[in-house]
Amino acid sequence: MRQRHTHSHTHQRRSHHSLHAQIFGLCKKCGQAVAPHHVCPNCGTYQGREVIDVLKKLSKKEKKEKQKQMAEQEKESKKTDMESLSVK
Repeated sequence: MRQRHTHSHTHQRRSHHSLHAQIFGLCKKCGQAVAPHHVCPNCGTYQGREVIDVLKKLSKKEKKEKQKQMAEQEKESKKTDMESLSVK
């Protein structure tokens, strides 16, 4: 028969079971949150170059909408970059 562990022994073992907050970076092209070392799911870029053609599988209407969204996001990210530079 196995011996029973004390409460302190059990708690010491479980001390490393806590959850950690995920760390996200921002995509340089569209400004959306991206996990480190992963392709941006919104625009398909990785380290400044396009790796995945996001528009390839979309219909004609969806392509136009997606292109408009991406253009707006790029403008917003450029504005925030310019504003942050002017503040410094």
